[in-house]
Amino acid sequence: MSVTKQIVCFFLVIIIQFKRVINMLIIGSHVGFNSKEQLLGSTKEALGYGSNTFMFYTGAPQNTVRTKISLDKTKEAIELMKKNNIKLENIIVHAPYIVNLANNKEIDKYKFSINFLIDEVKRCEEIGIKYMVLHPGSHVGLGLDVGINNIINALNEVNKHNDKVIILLETMAGKGSEIGTNFDEIAKIIEGVEDKSKIGICLDTCHLNDSGYDISKFDDILDELDEKIGLSFVHCVHVNDSKNIQGARKDRHENLGYGTIGFNNLINVIYNEKLENVPKILETPWINEKPPYKEEIEMIKTKKFNDKLKEIG
Repeated sequence: MSVTKQIVCFFLVIIIQFKRVINMLIIGSHVGFNSKEQLLGSTKEALGYGSNTFMFYTGAPQNTVRTKISLDKTKEAIELMKKNNIKLENIIVHAPYIVNLANNKEIDKYKFSINFLIDEVKRCEEIGIKYMVLHPGSHVGLGLDVGINNIINALNEVNKHNDKVIILLETMAGKGSEIGTNFDEIAKIIEGVEDKSKIGICLDTCHLNDSGYDISKFDDILDELDEKIGLSFVHCVHVNDSKNIQGARKDRHENLGYGTIGFNNLINVIYNEKLENVPKILETPWINEKPPYKEEIEMIKTKKFNDKLKEIG
């Protein structure tokens, strides 16, 4: 082979590898969603961080106050996404914390959670959102089996009014009586959901660590998940370091590389080929009252830890 051909082949290999890295990296963060600009504001914020995906709440996560979805702002946002190679199908909505499908002690509150989740699904459908992350819920003393059964019944009711949205059960850290702290619990819920096309999983690295999983052995974690549920159900990964030791069951997020999981372990999660088409979302703490997402996304893209991150602002 001539020198010229060798050079051409070398650069072709580099280009192919570069394209593969770009294609597999779907990275973003949590962003705001205000009543004035709505999805357009969320998109602008995400672009400012160098993201090609993002996650938002359609209103405050702590309450039920919601403004009407603006179709005009949604249209503007989608046009802006297209110009910047952001796919709407990779955008994630997070259901509010107040929804608890595991507790039916007070039937009125249980029904309220179901009806409110139905409304959130409809809001997602108005915007064109495909995935909505949901904390499975806490049984608050009812017991694990009762709590799981309540979640199943609630999801089946919600899905009667759900045409297109896939509800992603988030893996939980294990605080109190949280359900979904291991794959066995999530598998039981998914098994009971009648329409499997409308259910999935969101992995959270901090929660996995705090519930007892060893993120340094992430391939083993994925093998277990694949055996018990199936990797095809995973549609989102929350990328967070943890302030806690493995198995602490506390749920305290930390910035990338500043916690007990470690930067290299998180990079291995983000770039794992088995999850290459799955959006990765940062939910790390703000630093000096400012979001660190631009800097953390740069760390991820370059695969280089920034030991000055805590000095931003």
